[in-house]
Amino acid sequence: MDARWRVALAAALVLALAAAAGVAEGYNITKILGEHPEYSQFNKLLTETRLAADINKRRTITVLAVANGDMGGLASSGRTLQTKRHMLQLHVLVDYYGGKKLHQLAHGVTACSTMFQESGSAPGMSGYVNITQRRGGKVTFTAEDAEESASPSSYVKTVKEIPYDLAVLQIDSVLASPEAEAPVAAPAPVNITELLSKKYCKSFASLLAADAEAFSNINATKDNGLTLFCPVDSAVASFMPKYKNLTAKGRTAILLFHAVPDYYSLQLLESNSGKVSTLATSNVAKKDYSFDVEKDGDTAALDTKVGATASVTATVKDDDPLAVYAISKFLQPKELFKSAKDKDLAPAPAPAGPKKKTKKKPSAAASPSDDDDESDDADSPATSDEDAADKDGAASVLAGWATTAAAATIAALALAA
Repeated sequence: MDARWRVALAAALVLALAAAAGVAEGYNITKILGEHPEYSQFNKLLTETRLAADINKRRTITVLAVANGDMGGLASSGRTLQTKRHMLQLHVLVDYYGGKKLHQLAHGVTACSTMFQESGSAPGMSGYVNITQRRGGKVTFTAEDAEESASPSSYVKTVKEIPYDLAVLQIDSVLASPEAEAPVAAPAPVNITELLSKKYCKSFASLLAADAEAFSNINATKDNGLTLFCPVDSAVASFMPKYKNLTAKGRTAILLFHAVPDYYSLQLLESNSGKVSTLATSNVAKKDYSFDVEKDGDTAALDTKVGATASVTATVKDDDPLAVYAISKFLQPKELFKSAKDKDLAPAPAPAGPKKKTKKKPSAAASPSDDDDESDDADSPATSDEDAADKDGAASVLAGWATTAAAATIAALALAA
């Protein structure tokens, strides 16, 4: 093959790989189903039971959706949300079954685990679903523990496929499963401030109790999925001088910054490193208020990009839908301690003291002071959120160029050899 053709082929290959990497982004099951109004009730239940968020965190998964007219027991008002969550979990296979794979099963039958099986609430093999090919190309789904008299659910059509990551299939009825349908009591009421006061976080509980808006938001979210990070008493004591210097809106924002509107077990927290949004994200307009979660040995670390990272030191409560963890530091959002633009949220200025007369000195290049090293100082000047975003974007673009260039060089050298 001519050298020019080989180089052209290598370049095309590199561009294809780069494009594939660019589209390998996460999906949103709520948005996908939202494009099909015939699944609106199923989609609504995924949100109400908080299962949508769990699905979005996963890869290699198949959702068996049911149309509004076939909801059956899932539409029953006599079942608790937790029972409906178990029933929905049975409709989420933890493997990829696109239309093609579905009709090419080895031996015409297979069994697949589900999110119900993984939840730990399914005894034995009751969280498995059997997939069977029938005559004429028909495919059916049956829960492992379904009674013999129960009718299998049949495959209707493929709603959405993201090859090898996500498949959304329509089936004609709800999967019957005595274990998934078993009654589950609603969670017992939890008094947040009382819970925090008993273990490690009495001072943080007092701050919450004194802020009606923050307390109301956190209390209203706790039964629908909440992970709360409470600084231990010594961490609150160290941070109090800065906390007292915040405006009322700033105090509310920083308290909400410690609450993530989703349930994370400690295991899930450690294994799903990445950016998480907080209650402050949805309560403060046009601001990010997120932080990064990272695995740190046998625990998890929280990085806000301001000051030192905070580590999870103890579990106060871990019982779906509520998780509360004690942490070593008071979390400081960059929106409060980095951006000088937020006048309504930033620390209130200290009272001005008497002016002192100083002699003018010849101008010289300013040397960095000791204060400049304090990245968590509330009064330190900082770049705006837009500037930070620009820098992050530029870094991302440069990284992409570097990766593509490296891949192109390797491909060209390999072909020239």
